[in-house]
Amino acid sequence: MYWSFAVVNNRLAEVFFDKTKKGTTKIHGHCYVKKEEYKTKKEQLWIKKDCERIRLVYRNKKYRKIG
Repeated sequence: MYWSFAVVNNRLAEVFFDKTKKGTTKIHGHCYVKKEEYKTKKEQLWIKKDCERIRLVYRNKKYRKIG
């Protein structure tokens, strides 16, 4: 199982997912976090890079990618 930072419903979150053999991703869940919880420069860089790439909407128990 992998995880990444993402913007889910306009809030910062950690997203947990698996990569399938076909190259797609299956999202298992997410949890909202605060940016202040991550203090190191490396973690702040991860947040910045991941949030630029990954934006999701979670509604009706389904994830949908935006953009």
